[in-house]
Amino acid sequence: MLIQFSVGNFKSFKNIVTFSLVATARKEHEETNTFVAKDKLRLLKSAVIYGANASGKTNLIKAMNFMKSFVLFSLKDVTDKIKVTRFKLSTETENQPSTFEIIFLYEGIRYRYGFQADREKIHKEWLFYVPIRKETRLFIREGDIFSIGTHFKEGRGLKDQTRDNALFLSVVAQFKGPISTKVFEWFKKFKVITALTDRSYLHFTLKKLQETEFKNEIMKFTKFADLGIEDVAVEETKIKIEDLPDEIKASFKSDDELMSLAVNAFHKKYDINNKDAGLEKFDFAREESAGTKKFFAISAPILDTLKKGYVLAIDELDAKLHPILIKFLIELFNSRENNPNNAQLVFVSHNTNLFNRDAFRRDQIWLTEKNNYGATDLYSLVEYKVRNDASFEKDYIAGKYGAIPLIRGTNSLFKR
Repeated sequence: MLIQFSVGNFKSFKNIVTFSLVATARKEHEETNTFVAKDKLRLLKSAVIYGANASGKTNLIKAMNFMKSFVLFSLKDVTDKIKVTRFKLSTETENQPSTFEIIFLYEGIRYRYGFQADREKIHKEWLFYVPIRKETRLFIREGDIFSIGTHFKEGRGLKDQTRDNALFLSVVAQFKGPISTKVFEWFKKFKVITALTDRSYLHFTLKKLQETEFKNEIMKFTKFADLGIEDVAVEETKIKIEDLPDEIKASFKSDDELMSLAVNAFHKKYDINNKDAGLEKFDFAREESAGTKKFFAISAPILDTLKKGYVLAIDELDAKLHPILIKFLIELFNSRENNPNNAQLVFVSHNTNLFNRDAFRRDQIWLTEKNNYGATDLYSLVEYKVRNDASFEKDYIAGKYGAIPLIRGTNSLFKR
């Protein structure tokens, strides 16, 4: 369960901003949209991020994805520079590291983990947890100085195994340290979809379709969405190394076996009397609509998140999808019946139809806005004094909360 995420000096974020899923004391939608975690903290089941184009919404999801990926894969990039992008529009941040920190609950224990890094090395790294009531230091790393807490014996003796450009947490987890392994597991279960071009979630869905029980759940889910698909079939095809482009071929040995996964969809067809005449096969990639392909591709990550109580962060959730489908997905998460394990959804949207009190609490609505110097600010609607009868959407479009594009006017667009 995600509690809080902070990032600074990364892409459009100059100063450290904090995104929080801690519920405020407001009572609106408390029974459906919030839950009480094991440590008595009330958390939100979902949150939406609004803002003008290029205001930094996507960068928040990318920051989450970078942190996750770096934790999981920093050990593998032995010689490469760290793929972190600092804020480039200020001389103040040129020689400063980027900052990432996350607070989460896993198996009833609260953890706070973070690091500061630039392209060359890790400047600082820290891990704390709350085993009972009080937050306890597990380790702090500053440059090549490591301070290991008494509760983190698994980290002792591993300082020399840690490269300047690798995370100490990842090293200790590789050696099966019990606490570090738990933190590592949480990051593996944290699902982040950064773009429509992200193929990993489609591959995840295709793999899940090969499990009979999960396939049945996916088909039930897609039928709820009225996509007209009666069945799907995944086909595995062997790829010959010699058929690959030269730049890709070099990454494999001649005797490597590669498989590609493709999916076919089956729709009902009818005879002259409009009676059932069986099923017709469609090439999913070529013959289905963009919206159908997207909904189908994200179906397994959404179902897996709901079933297991994970966290899913997704950019542009509403792109290519009908507003009613988006409303349906949000209601799944903001539901006691369909979300019994308190899974959490964080997503970016431009759909102002959702910007209303019927769908969200004020603390579930977040906004991004760039200042005059190109830096992104992140804030919640709960920070504004809003009348109880106010229309969130109308006031947002009117600019009362900021985070909208400032159109200069088009009267003189083509005049000289």
